[in-house]
Amino acid sequence: MGKRILPQRMGRGSPTFRSPGHLRVAPAKYPQLPADKTLKGKVIDLVHDPGRWVPLAVIKLETGDIFYVPAVEGMYVGQTIEIGPDAKIKNGNILPVGRIPEGTQVANIEKNPGDGGRYARAGGTYAVIVGRSGDKTQIQLPSGRVVEVSNNSRAMIGVVAGGGRIEKPLLKAGASYYKWKAKAHKWPKVRGLAMNPASHPHGGGRHVGRPTTVARNTPPGRKVGHIAARRTGRRKGK
Repeated sequence: MGKRILPQRMGRGSPTFRSPGHLRVAPAKYPQLPADKTLKGKVIDLVHDPGRWVPLAVIKLETGDIFYVPAVEGMYVGQTIEIGPDAKIKNGNILPVGRIPEGTQVANIEKNPGDGGRYARAGGTYAVIVGRSGDKTQIQLPSGRVVEVSNNSRAMIGVVAGGGRIEKPLLKAGASYYKWKAKAHKWPKVRGLAMNPASHPHGGGRHVGRPTTVARNTPPGRKVGHIAARRTGRRKGK
């Protein structure tokens, strides 16, 4: 029998492959607050969260509670923000999407009221309020897809900060190694086809020589390639 292949080693959960979650600063989401109150808060710091690639804004409410959210462009330390249904339409303020005018750029939108934010959280992204229907609001996501969320779901006015990150070239392979290290991704990743037969089921030749699709219940060591693929090959008519 050959050595354990990479997916098997990853499945064992050794420190080599474990996610460096202990480095994370804090969960970045809205706090649980009364839906009928509007509170004021102050941005007391902007911090780096390893592996997130978006700065986090540390906000202290007038009640003394502190929470973290992905910062938006233009946010600064000392800025006063409002959170609640009567908040102004101003960069950095947090309010229900049902109170935000159509065409407004928003970020960190809740999928369900109270979940803290699910949509448009990556650096440089934003969603747009496109319409309303009853107690639902239609939002166009960064992908272009339009979703409906409750009017009571909260969102932050503005565009997520950190949008220029990909404009800076990596210049060398080592930079990519450290970039992915923060997210527990093993890099570089060698193709199975380039390995020896003892090291990978795809190894030992110029082509795989067998189907690359495997079943969901395939045992470790063989479970590589297209796992439980719904379909393969070219689509008909294309």
